[in-house]
Amino acid sequence: MANCLEARQVVVVVQHHRFELSHGNTQQEETLGGEAVVEDKKGFSAYISKLTRGRREADKPARSSDTSPAPAEDISANDIFIAVKTTKKFHQSRLNLLLDTWISRNMQQTYIFTDGEDEELKKRIGSHAINTNCSAAHSRQALSCKMAVEYDTFIESGKKWFCHVDDDNYVNVRTLVKHLSQYTHTQDMYIGKPSLDRPIEATERLGDKMKPVNFWFATGGAGFCVSRGLALKMSPWASGGHFMNTAEKIRLPDDCTIGYIIESVLGVPLTRSNLFHSHLENLQLVSKPDIYKQITLSYGMFENKSNIINLNGAFTIEEDPSRFKSLHCLLNPETQWCPPQVAF
Repeated sequence: MANCLEARQVVVVVQHHRFELSHGNTQQEETLGGEAVVEDKKGFSAYISKLTRGRREADKPARSSDTSPAPAEDISANDIFIAVKTTKKFHQSRLNLLLDTWISRNMQQTYIFTDGEDEELKKRIGSHAINTNCSAAHSRQALSCKMAVEYDTFIESGKKWFCHVDDDNYVNVRTLVKHLSQYTHTQDMYIGKPSLDRPIEATERLGDKMKPVNFWFATGGAGFCVSRGLALKMSPWASGGHFMNTAEKIRLPDDCTIGYIIESVLGVPLTRSNLFHSHLENLQLVSKPDIYKQITLSYGMFENKSNIINLNGAFTIEEDPSRFKSLHCLLNPETQWCPPQVAF
């Protein structure tokens, strides 16, 4: 299943295979991290699973050499705007885990975009808890509404990099800073990981005419980053209410709309990175020695089984089903609540 597959009388071609998705009686499915709602869940999910299985095998994290390239720009975590998309009903079950782990060390860089007021959340992160006033529904319009607010808030922040993640992602900010320092924020950079092994093809509505378009997009479920230089060029299609209008033009949700603006409209190619991970891939394939090198990790279900990284860590599966607490203690052993002298 891809984030941006939409069921509302839109012809979408995924991996050069064409499907008619009718409005009908939509079966809504809540998924971890923000995938779009699709019809014909059973058959379509099986098809997407088949298409992407080969990609998951090919996308094992690449082992990098110990010699890192010299940074193109000296940046710090304070130069990065990290947007976490969530919904109020997941504040307790998902967001608190992030606040206890990676966000706790990156409060000034992290902004939480949700759809309801939460006084407890405000106590923890202050003005960085942003109620978008978007619908809590898991729909194309609601997802795009939140992304529109993320984009505008980033532009106002003046920061050099916009990075979007979902509420089931762990972000290793040190690794993120190191990776982004390979580029300059004035370059046209769109960095992330596609969930499919072919460009998505959709229909662009131009007045009464329909035009087929195809482009790569980085799945929001794994996270992606956009340089400020490129983000500013996106403004005619993304700022204010324009993002929602652009999403309606192609009838696709947030992460696909980002890809459409950058690749199809502006002609900037996606820079792929296997250091971003979503719950749509087999996380068991992330090797223990390479865990330190990853930018984002996730958790969820994969082929009807629990999908978590293979890490023993400081806590049992029952205590830490996502493995995020154990991961956090591996990366930050000095954390006060981490048990000492734990073998990972």
